[in-house]
Amino acid sequence: MQDTIKKTEQGVSRSREGLFGKIAALFNRSKIEDSTWDELEELLISADVGTETTGKLLDRVRKRTREEKLVGGSQVRAVLKEEMSRLLDVSARTGAGTGSTGMKVILMVGVNGTGKTTSIAKLAGEYKSSGKKVLLGAADTFRAAAIDQLKMWGGRVGVDVVAHQPGADPGAVVFDTLEAARSRGADIVIIDTAGRLQTKHNLMDELKKIRKVSGKYGAEQEVLLVIDATTGQNGLSQARSFTEATDVSGILLSKLDGTARGGIVLAICDQLQIPIKYIGTGEKIGDIAPFDPASFVNAIFGDAS
Repeated sequence: MQDTIKKTEQGVSRSREGLFGKIAALFNRSKIEDSTWDELEELLISADVGTETTGKLLDRVRKRTREEKLVGGSQVRAVLKEEMSRLLDVSARTGAGTGSTGMKVILMVGVNGTGKTTSIAKLAGEYKSSGKKVLLGAADTFRAAAIDQLKMWGGRVGVDVVAHQPGADPGAVVFDTLEAARSRGADIVIIDTAGRLQTKHNLMDELKKIRKVSGKYGAEQEVLLVIDATTGQNGLSQARSFTEATDVSGILLSKLDGTARGGIVLAICDQLQIPIKYIGTGEKIGDIAPFDPASFVNAIFGDAS
């Protein structure tokens, strides 16, 4: 947990210097006035929390402020943090499959440019370091670069990659990957999938087919959607589309290592009830951490955990 907290703090350190830093500064005032609520609303929306989630969050905080007769900024600040953590505390979705084989299959989905391939490498490194035998499948066959990138990262992490030629049937790649995983006794199989625009119906059909193939192996299934933390409300649109097609069970939030506003995390958890599973906190293999709501909120406010 301490390692998770440290990585989370590192990942959002520059984010809190921006919009969330301004939000935190609002509560340095001795008294909360009407204008403070207006400023808070504007800052939350600017931080990509979105109008709907911002409204819900402020309603909860203002109600508690009245009921608990809070006056000081520090008291209201604490309530805001509690309500943010509450929004982020989404119950995990149950993965598909019986899990009878003891093998876990993770389908990684997300549009091009979100850092999906790098995130796969980080996740593979985490599992390998915990003693699991990991195998990767290069099912993003529409881009030759995607296959080469996965092979490169697989080599760096020290895990094998099953791949076909560019343009091959993604379902066939998944089949061969799972056959290899079964024969080699792999514990974790991570499948890279095509990353074209989420609005393309053929992409969604392909993802459904891939999941159907992987579901025949009696393995536990996880569908992780990789979202770039800098994409703002477009990230919510991606999450909604992919969830409709593949029943996303969790989010891996990448690129939370720059000036990412990060408020999209609140919107996704609130509106889609999809849990954030991991955050990418840097460019190195080890720069990944399990998501912890309280640690995240503490980090964006610059508070010690």
